Amino acid sequence: MDILQINRNMIIPPVSNKDVAQINQNTPQIKEGASFAQIMDNTINNSRQLQFSKHASVRLSDRNIELTGSQLARIEEGVTRAQSKGIRDSLVLIDNIALVVNVANKVVVTAINQQDQVFTNIDGAVIV
Repeated sequence: MDILQINRNMIIPPVSNKDVAQINQNTPQIKEGASFAQIMDNTINNSRQLQFSKHASVRLSDRNIELTGSQLARIEEGVTRAQSKGIRDSLVLIDNIALVVNVANKVVVTAINQQDQVFTNIDGAVIV
């Protein structure tokens, strides 16, 4: 039986078990009794992982670019190197793939293959 909850004039649809499982899968797990500092460290460590913007994901798919685990590790290494040099927006070159990355947020903004060779809005480049 589907029941809609009404809360402050907003209609909230019911949440299925599948939705809850998806939320739990994407939510960092916190140990019961963890201190605020531990929770904060866990949150910061999870936010330090390389992420791909929707635009970058579409570009990777459109251009048939598939990244391996070792390539992702090398990209993260390149982003760390760029960050240590104070670069804000970097071109990261790996194999025959070019990625424009917002270094501070560790977000891949777009992905380019061999055909495109003009890069804008960057202040540094890293070859990994």
